[in-house]
Amino acid sequence: MLGSKNARTSRSDPRISPLVEHYGKTPTRAYFHFHGNVFLRWSRLSLWTFSKVQAAVFLLSLTLSFLIMSSYVLTWSKKGLLLTPSPYHFRSADIPTDTTAIASASGHPLKRTSVDMKLLTRMIRSKLEYPQRKVPDEKDIIGTDTHLFSAIPRHFLPGVKSPCWYEDFPVEKIRDPYGGNLFTVRSKKFKIVCDRLASAFRHRPDADGGLSRLRCLPYFYIIGQPKCGTTDLFHRLLLHPDFKFNIMKEPHWWTRKRFGYIRFKDGFQENFPVEDYLDLFDLAAYNIQGSSAGNSPGERRRLARLITGEASASTMWDNQAWSYLHGDREEAEPPFLAQDFIHTVQPDAKIIVMLRDPAERLYSDYLYFKMANKSAEDFHQKVVESVQLFQSCVSESSLRSCVYSTGLSNSMPVRLTLGMYIVFLLDWLTVFRREQILVLRLEDYAANLQGTIEKVFDFLNVGPLSTQAEVALTKRPLSNTRRAADRSLGPMLPSTRNLLWEFHQAFNHKLASVLDNQAFLWSDT
Repeated sequence: MLGSKNARTSRSDPRISPLVEHYGKTPTRAYFHFHGNVFLRWSRLSLWTFSKVQAAVFLLSLTLSFLIMSSYVLTWSKKGLLLTPSPYHFRSADIPTDTTAIASASGHPLKRTSVDMKLLTRMIRSKLEYPQRKVPDEKDIIGTDTHLFSAIPRHFLPGVKSPCWYEDFPVEKIRDPYGGNLFTVRSKKFKIVCDRLASAFRHRPDADGGLSRLRCLPYFYIIGQPKCGTTDLFHRLLLHPDFKFNIMKEPHWWTRKRFGYIRFKDGFQENFPVEDYLDLFDLAAYNIQGSSAGNSPGERRRLARLITGEASASTMWDNQAWSYLHGDREEAEPPFLAQDFIHTVQPDAKIIVMLRDPAERLYSDYLYFKMANKSAEDFHQKVVESVQLFQSCVSESSLRSCVYSTGLSNSMPVRLTLGMYIVFLLDWLTVFRREQILVLRLEDYAANLQGTIEKVFDFLNVGPLSTQAEVALTKRPLSNTRRAADRSLGPMLPSTRNLLWEFHQAFNHKLASVLDNQAFLWSDT
């Protein structure tokens, strides 16, 4: 009975080792057979013939039987025997885990083995030396969304710093130019801005009797990464008189909303057209349009210098929409990336990247997005599970395919891949020139706010601030800081930090090499 129960358990649970399966079958039955015969022979003997030697043998056999069977029953859930080395005994250099089976949509299920970090880091280091991504042909990019590329011209207005142009405007929309904008439906603040703009809508008559309006794209994009200070940087830049932003920091249009997704977990909703996205920058367009109005030459020059931007922290890394839209395709990597589209419509765009020690970024990300039952121990367990999943993927697939895998990303309990900065940066460098991308560290931003902001101003070619504006910029409270309840949880465990440092080491070395800046090793943190 006991042996048959164990046999059923062994077949249903893949974690049971061959050693345990062996103990659960023939040896147990043989033991009962042997000692059953001993007991029967003993019962036929009369007590007066029972010798001391026979009694000792019997008691020893009975004691051994009791110990072995007790061991078997007590360790049933562990699928092993007392004093028998566990098949899941980990070396001290490995990462122990007691995770349950994770249903991995990535096709790379967890293996119930330890993660040998030295082996994994060697694998990552070797796979980091991959051929440069092949950029798709421009005609193929345009073919994916012909309306987008017909709505935005190939050339912009001369003499205006921002990428702006005049487009035809239907006369019938003059009374409600922002009616139906999907961003206004989901943002009351943006609707208020649109209502004010509509009350003084700026248009100009064309020679043929029609109307036209000024349209602008962002002059620059703060593209990531999440929890790296992009919100704080965005709001401080607003204090410069040359910056004219709408109030929406993160439209997430290039990566999600133009494909019909707001949150992927909610499924497809509706496509946000490019016209709705361009409405976000009408505040700048209204001001820039004044440069061609009846202002003084000095005022027109000032207005022509105005710029706008956006700071969607998903733009650098999030290309999941392709897997949702084309789940039937067999490509291991997205056929197109967000930067392909931005570069095609705006090849001279300025790109700003904010990065942070990837271990700290991940912990901050965990604290911010997880709502309940947070702890340093829970974070450690989730990191271990995520490393296991990544190891399982990268042992069978290319590094880039794992980094961009939607299935793997959805399976990971923490967003580990977002800290693999170099993979994303190298892909952005396939379409944008190095001088078009400014890469900053949050640590430098925190230590020298004024100096880092001046780098941004130089990169965007804007003038210095007045003394009053500079004081306001430096004294502005920090944005999006860690909640008090999360601060009370303390830092991550030292073992977690060591694990993440070792995991990201190869990625950071490559990043520091590409940027020619050893600070991106984060060895001082």
